[in-house]
Amino acid sequence: MPGGKYLKAEIIRKKGKNILNDAVHNKGLGYTHSERDRLELRGLVPAAQLNLEEQTSILMDEYEQGWAARAAEDPSDEIIMSGVNPDNIRKWKVLQSVQDRNETLYYSMLSKNFKEMAPIIYTPTVGWACKNFSHVYRRPRGMFFSVQDKGEMASMVYNWDSDDVDAVVVTDGSRVLGLGDLGIGGLGISIGKLDLYVAAGGFHPRRILPVVMDIGTNNQRLLKDPAYLGLKQPRIDGEEYYELLDEFMAAIKLRWPRALVQFEDFQSKHAIESLKRYRHEYLMFNDDIQGTAATVLAGLYGALKVQGLGPEQLRSKRIVIVGAGSAASGVALTIRNAIARRQETQWTNEEAATRFWILDKDGLITKNRKGLTALEDTFFDLTSFARNEVEMEGADLLEVVKAVKPDVLVGLSATKGVFTYEVMSAMNENCTSVQPIIFPLSNPTSRSECTAQEAQVATKGRAIFASGSPFPDVVYEGKSIASSQCNNRFIFPGLALGAALGQTGAVTNAMINKAAEALVELLEESDLEKRATFPENQPIREVSCHLAGRVIEQALAEGIKIGNKDAYEAHQEGGSAGLDDYIRSKMWNPVYRPLVYLPPGKGE
Repeated sequence: MPGGKYLKAEIIRKKGKNILNDAVHNKGLGYTHSERDRLELRGLVPAAQLNLEEQTSILMDEYEQGWAARAAEDPSDEIIMSGVNPDNIRKWKVLQSVQDRNETLYYSMLSKNFKEMAPIIYTPTVGWACKNFSHVYRRPRGMFFSVQDKGEMASMVYNWDSDDVDAVVVTDGSRVLGLGDLGIGGLGISIGKLDLYVAAGGFHPRRILPVVMDIGTNNQRLLKDPAYLGLKQPRIDGEEYYELLDEFMAAIKLRWPRALVQFEDFQSKHAIESLKRYRHEYLMFNDDIQGTAATVLAGLYGALKVQGLGPEQLRSKRIVIVGAGSAASGVALTIRNAIARRQETQWTNEEAATRFWILDKDGLITKNRKGLTALEDTFFDLTSFARNEVEMEGADLLEVVKAVKPDVLVGLSATKGVFTYEVMSAMNENCTSVQPIIFPLSNPTSRSECTAQEAQVATKGRAIFASGSPFPDVVYEGKSIASSQCNNRFIFPGLALGAALGQTGAVTNAMINKAAEALVELLEESDLEKRATFPENQPIREVSCHLAGRVIEQALAEGIKIGNKDAYEAHQEGGSAGLDDYIRSKMWNPVYRPLVYLPPGKGE
């Protein structure tokens, strides 16, 4: 009845993504819960419901003043302080609009301009996108699994319209890029990671799935934000949390049994526990623990190569790590394993652990640390790294550097400026025969332990430098010195490609170490002259192909059965070169192909 409260229902003949792609019938977040179920939309849109007026209000805010202008007015924002300027945000918006309408064009642009665009679609600009996810949300690009979906996930996965998925990146948004709890905004990091899977690793854009687990948020800013699209409740924890995660993993394996699952930006306790829980049952890895660790290991091998040393000489280095979270834990464990497993060394894990000095917010960790035994039952046994010099318990970084005289200083503390001039100067004075290795790896830039310029000034231009966030090369006394970026993008696309294409069934420690060694093989003389620890001139797809081949070969060397018969036969017949050729042939390339219409019911 005109003017009445009742609106006559409209019949449609579409479900799922087809509705969301229909500009007339798409309601954005205006679908009721019952509509989401009967129209197969559960999981394709965030949990929040916003009516027409609420959606209008959000868009009018942007209409009145765009995001780039708003960012320029808030220079105190941590993301802006990290070096993300308003023009980066403008570029991000442009690329998003291209991806919305033409993914082949988008990935072609990204592949051809990878070095320039990677910081826009990934670190550091993706941090801004995650922080502002609810405000810039326009269309679904991934899946949302929430507390409200318990018991429904096995059916929800069938709402995704692709029968073949090769890679899933999942986050719970609890520790995004050092920015902390961003709730549902964590989906932005899953999207950014998978963009790199496609551009750098050759994954097909129709065969990837970004996911966020919406289990609430403890971020008060988000809970008070009327536009926040996630569940406005405290994060669940404990057994309830793992019941939800177990259901999700089982649902993914049910629908896509060959898919690789990458865990991303989980807080330390869940990152470690989920890796222990799933690594032997699923084809999965945790990028924060294993991907970061492999990249740091590759960077150290690269630094050794700059010094004219082989990877076996890592055993001679004294390594100080500042930070003891999941990333630092994985780094210490991976480097320790790399030292211990080398044939030239033949050390026990305990002997290899003596090369480390680890500090957390309370200073150096020794056997005298209170509560140390409570941390034994973790993926990373902290007790094996705790120092015997109990008199140094809680010593600060400068004290440790002066006493230990380290060759390597690694920062994973998320604490800006903790590598002070005094710390790095003292380290430089102690490294007389070779250059000091300084890796401030915390993201974003505003959390970096030091800048490239600070490191070179403090060490009189001698530092071999690599950071988590990008810094420009430094010119010191007329010489250009590389500021390498120790970014996971060098490792995880190739590691994931090898595991997923080879169907290795697991991602082992040895496979991770092999990926690190393979990356260093690509360093050229021009890299070494500038003290670059990562290959600067290699096309990123060739990097991924090379790593993927060596990962598959390592799986074969370990006696792991390769599930992909074609990959196995390519290696049997053509060795490394034959395997690499096969991998290249399976990588998707963003080119326009002839299209042919096939009516429904015809053919396959």
